[in-house]
Amino acid sequence: EHARQLAELVSRVPCKINLIPFNPFPNSGFVRSPRRVIDRFGELLGASGIVTTTRKTRGDEIDAACGQLAGKIHDRTRRRARLEGTGS
Repeated sequence: EHARQLAELVSRVPCKINLIPFNPFPNSGFVRSPRRVIDRFGELLGASGIVTTTRKTRGDEIDAACGQLAGKIHDRTRRRARLEGTGS
């Protein structure tokens, strides 16, 4: 149903749809759709002439979502030290 609605919404818009599997994280209340469901969604869009790309999932093991890391990020550029005037 959602694929049909999306196809109708963008039917007159030249576009490409990126299908990005959800990266689950604690207490989000959401789960990732199974790969077969994501693939079927893309097939339905494709049947309507819409180009789709399904992104690979990354970051599951480090609890990442949209490029954000759940843990501490190490600043390898020493940017903070330079900004604070303590770097060399």
